Amino acid sequence: MSNSSSLNEFLLLAFADTRELQLLHFSLFLGIYLAALLGNGLIIIAVACDHRLHTPMYFFLLNLSLLDIGTISTTVPKSMANSLWDTRAISYWGCAAQVFLVVFLLTGEYSVLTVMAYDRYVAICRPLHYGTIMGSRACVKMAAAAWGTSFLYSVMHTVNTFSIPLCQGNTVDQFFCEIPQILKLSCSDSYLREVGLLVVSLCLVFGCFIFIVLSYVQIFTAVLRIPSEQGRNKAFSMCLPHLAVVSLFVSSDMFAYLKPPSLSSPALDLAVSVLYALVPPTLNPLIYSMRNKELKDALRKDGKREDLDNRLVLFNSVPRKVVEQILLETISKHRKEKAWKRQHALTKGKWKACLTNLIAFHHKINACMHKGDFAGIL
Repeated sequence: MSNSSSLNEFLLLAFADTRELQLLHFSLFLGIYLAALLGNGLIIIAVACDHRLHTPMYFFLLNLSLLDIGTISTTVPKSMANSLWDTRAISYWGCAAQVFLVVFLLTGEYSVLTVMAYDRYVAICRPLHYGTIMGSRACVKMAAAAWGTSFLYSVMHTVNTFSIPLCQGNTVDQFFCEIPQILKLSCSDSYLREVGLLVVSLCLVFGCFIFIVLSYVQIFTAVLRIPSEQGRNKAFSMCLPHLAVVSLFVSSDMFAYLKPPSLSSPALDLAVSVLYALVPPTLNPLIYSMRNKELKDALRKDGKREDLDNRLVLFNSVPRKVVEQILLETISKHRKEKAWKRQHALTKGKWKACLTNLIAFHHKINACMHKGDFAGIL
């Protein structure tokens, strides 16, 4: 980072010039910040302390809450301090740290959301193999890959951005240090190297987005095949919060970085940056807990505590419901089709015995689900 000797600080964009508006900005950001900390903090505590929530879905939700707290803590406190002390300055290394953390945390959040889409896909479309595919080791590896990839990605962008010569002043037209705004201060065509990296990044982001879309196409196709309305509602209730969070995150980021240059203005850029830096971390806990009975019970400490195996919770929810509906549908189909009886030349007694065996098989699988015995199912 060769610019450390020529630039000692950057000047961030101020929200207001008058003292009254600065204090109003401080108060609003403080309220938003505390709400985000409270919501995400409660989710982290609930998942960590309640054994019923020690499942892949809640494990990734815990990671998402940690990233949300980090994202809003990277940008909001510095902006609040600047308004409170009537200053715009941020040190050179403070700006570099902010760029690194913003890229790292936002990339990590998008990576975790992509992994969560895969988790939903396996739970709905391959329920019998859920415990094998989404085991504890596999979940830890996926989370580690998301965090590690984001770290390397952030290091690459931060080093590349701050190695570019800057000679267009030190004023950043944003309330936090952001790569596109810093590139505007470059004094040569060397910024094209970082632009090239950003293009590659957009391709990767688009690839993850396509993966999420295809996952949900498969999920909705499988859910619509469930004959029971209760089973469909339960499956949708598990998927819709994640889909809402992905939509909020992707739409705000896409509008921030892919909007036409003709729409760009300092006021609009500021509003959009507030949208994607503050709104998702604040609303994510509300979206996930709104229709989640297990999470509400854990937060209220009302549920009956049982020291259950992690996989029991998984198969008592959507995966179990999917398997149960498939089996019941199969049994019902065989009962109604007289052709099935004739083709196998079964007597009345043998047909009843076969049906009894099917029902017993259904009850046996339910018993295995209650015990978390996937080997017995498969």
